[in-house]
Amino acid sequence: MVLVAFFVDFIAVGFFFYSYGVFFKAIAEDFGDGRLGVALGMTVTHAVGAVVAPLVGRALDRFPLRLVIGVGCLSMAIGFLLLSQVEHEWQFYLVLGLFIGFGASSMGNLATSKLVTNWFDKRRSTALGIAAAGVSLSGVVMPYVTAELIQLYDWRTGFLIYGFFTLLIVLPLVLRFVISKPEDVGLRPDGAMLLTLDPDAEASAPPPRISMREVLRQSNFWIIALTFGLLFCCMSSTLTHMIPRITDLGISLVDASLVMSLCAGFGVCGKLGFGWLGDRLPLRRVMWLVITLQFSGQAVMFSSSEMLSFACGAMLFGLGVGGVVPMNGNIVGSTFGRERFGAVLGALRPAMFPIQILGVPFAGWIFDETGSYDIAFQVFLCLYVMAAIVVAFYRQPSVQVDLAHKQTA
Repeated sequence: MVLVAFFVDFIAVGFFFYSYGVFFKAIAEDFGDGRLGVALGMTVTHAVGAVVAPLVGRALDRFPLRLVIGVGCLSMAIGFLLLSQVEHEWQFYLVLGLFIGFGASSMGNLATSKLVTNWFDKRRSTALGIAAAGVSLSGVVMPYVTAELIQLYDWRTGFLIYGFFTLLIVLPLVLRFVISKPEDVGLRPDGAMLLTLDPDAEASAPPPRISMREVLRQSNFWIIALTFGLLFCCMSSTLTHMIPRITDLGISLVDASLVMSLCAGFGVCGKLGFGWLGDRLPLRRVMWLVITLQFSGQAVMFSSSEMLSFACGAMLFGLGVGGVVPMNGNIVGSTFGRERFGAVLGALRPAMFPIQILGVPFAGWIFDETGSYDIAFQVFLCLYVMAAIVVAFYRQPSVQVDLAHKQTA
């Protein structure tokens, strides 16, 4: 299931979110708009994702994951195909909202984290790190692929190819290989055999689940929401505007895409490394390391005026970015348990949304007004400091929620 989640994350994130920065200038030139207009496209996608996330999260807890991820995959495929045909900016936003935003929420990190969390307990953080490495690997491959497609053809052809690939390759693989939980095939989390010492054990009721009302009353929920909302705000803006920032230095689009790929490559190392650390160190300490690396990388990129130093900052930043997705899933799973994982992670999306949504359009607006990203990224450096302060108030439960209730044997 880790490999399945790895592949799905590669497609859901790489084909759009990591490629969007490469498409950025081409789309802006085609529609004759400034960078704020194209940046709003990402905002629309995140907005719809945040609105539908609670519903998707509950669906992931109630229905077969194969069905939910398959619907999201179909929505993404249709969205890519329609993006290749849009002629007006309002059509562009409509497709992003109705198809890409919904599809990314249904087949992206929310769904794959639920899948991995269902299958792993003791090694949850490591497994989440390996699965999430698909996100960063897509960032290694897809910016360069997208840049080549745009230079050889155009941005519409790029989306057309991504649509057919998602429909004809990814969707059949999801329907064939996704299994919701280990109990469905006679196993328990981490590959352990299903316990049968007590003949009545299989018929016994599952442990009671914490209610969503209780979840929302916990300070940890809001600390997690604020911390990751601040991080996603800075990250999404940095990744979306990274290639435009580099090309503004006079670097070609293809060379700029290689810096993005380098950043994502270190993200793979970050996901694997922080996945391993998350199983062994206090989660708050690991989060401070994630924030420190992102802050340091951002500071180096901010002060750079040439490609080499910018690339060094991108490597540091990518290493920190790599820790966010596995740590997000690990903290939610460790704090609230796997039975409520989908609903809690889904509820976090709209809670983070008011902060997360601001970064990308804010940076685009600052550039349109000043001709530079400097003010925007000075603000983001301050937000990292704020995230480090907020996460200091997180309190890790002494035992996981899933283990709070034991079945009698």
